[in-house]
Amino acid sequence: MQSARKPDATIIIIFGAGGDLTWRKITPAFYNLFLDGWLPDKFAVIGLDIKEMSDDQYRERLHDGIDQFSRSGKSKQEDWEKFAQLINYRKADFTNSKSYEDLSKQILEIEKTWGEKSNRIFYMAIPPAFIEPIADQLGKSDLAEDKDRARIVVEKPFGRDLTSARNLNKILCNIFNECQIYRIDHYLGKETVQNMIAFRFANALFEPIWNRNYIDHVQITVAEQVGVEHRGGYYENAGALRDMIQNHLLQLLCLVAMEPPVSFNADEVRNKKVDVLRAIRKYKSDEVNSHAVRGQYDKGWIEGKKVISYREEPGVNNNSETETFAAIKFFIDNWRWHDVPFYLRSGKRMAERISVITIQFKPVPHSAFPAESIENWHPNRLILNIQPARGIKLRFQAKKPGLKMILNPVEMDFNYDHIYSTDPPEAYETLILDVMLGDATLFMRGDQVEAAWEIIMPILDKWQIASSADFPNYVSGTWGPEEAEALIAKDGHNWIMLQAKSVEGSQMK
Repeated sequence: MQSARKPDATIIIIFGAGGDLTWRKITPAFYNLFLDGWLPDKFAVIGLDIKEMSDDQYRERLHDGIDQFSRSGKSKQEDWEKFAQLINYRKADFTNSKSYEDLSKQILEIEKTWGEKSNRIFYMAIPPAFIEPIADQLGKSDLAEDKDRARIVVEKPFGRDLTSARNLNKILCNIFNECQIYRIDHYLGKETVQNMIAFRFANALFEPIWNRNYIDHVQITVAEQVGVEHRGGYYENAGALRDMIQNHLLQLLCLVAMEPPVSFNADEVRNKKVDVLRAIRKYKSDEVNSHAVRGQYDKGWIEGKKVISYREEPGVNNNSETETFAAIKFFIDNWRWHDVPFYLRSGKRMAERISVITIQFKPVPHSAFPAESIENWHPNRLILNIQPARGIKLRFQAKKPGLKMILNPVEMDFNYDHIYSTDPPEAYETLILDVMLGDATLFMRGDQVEAAWEIIMPILDKWQIASSADFPNYVSGTWGPEEAEALIAKDGHNWIMLQAKSVEGSQMK
């Protein structure tokens, strides 16, 4: 969570500096922080990768990424030239101790020039297989020995199951203290996700009704129109359950369900999230089919363009049983949420690109109005739009103008774009600044990661041993398989259909 102060002197070391993540996300984030005056006065980036490049060649590649992906638009030459001077590149073998000796010398030279020690941030923008050898070499080279200044940033996926996540935590914690490890989930850096914390805990209005007595159920939808694109090889070993539910959607659930923290100390906030994860009901193998649905997209049409099926994507097995859609009903077994269902769904090649949380309230216990007055009556509903629309909508009943008492649903609407004239920072900008400041509030703690894996492991295990004979089972451009509709319909509910593009109009169909 951002403070008003600048970070201390900082050196960012990016492992995988020539990769797509650095090009698209990390460097544009640094550049925007630079433009907005958030970078420390003493700041440097050292890019490490196996590729042979000069400093100028590397800078030119990053310049291209900034011009394409920075929220501030194409860079001005003067700004770029100042920023480029902060960037250096070094060819490195991540498994060779000599590369770390050379890196240590370069860091010491920079700090000598500055006349002070710096925060050293080791950013793992690399495939998961490299995390262990890099961490091991960082430990052996003493680059991580300063527990107050040395930090490591680890991208998801953090393990591919509970066992591998525990092993990775053990490896990292043998070298780093937990307070040095920043497991990054970019969803938690989104402005609209952070606003959920403000909405819940800075307003006295909603807390008294934020419980099982007033809330009927909760829906969390993270839908994408894109397919797996060039990530087929990765996605074959991941799937929607690992790629989205285990981290992004469970984190959103935690923000909805957590108890009020005593303070916004990082561990206090994360303690509350862990409490939620530990209270989520774990399903037995024979319960999975009643509470979870999976799907895989077939060919179809997206915005007038014909798209191929998942099994036709590059890098995907012709008979793949990897799910590209998952819908799960969870229960949180504590006093606040007992018997309130939380419906989570996420999928690729869906009808809309949208991320949204819907809080459906219970009906009034008794209606005094005649039947003709409430023909259009609908329960109160709160919608938290994360993307692409950004804002909050509250639906309630009002009298329709006229001589008769006719109730009609109306909406209160807070829209970021209408209220604020400036674009909010990208998620990576927020999270990178927090790493430099040493604020871990928005980052996953080790026990939090393991608790999330414990929840989905029964589902994952069941799906791995049970064949998906009906794949592909939903057409691209739809909202997923019919079984997902049945999952929620058997409880007397339906998925709330939202239209991401109708920002001005109602999104509560």
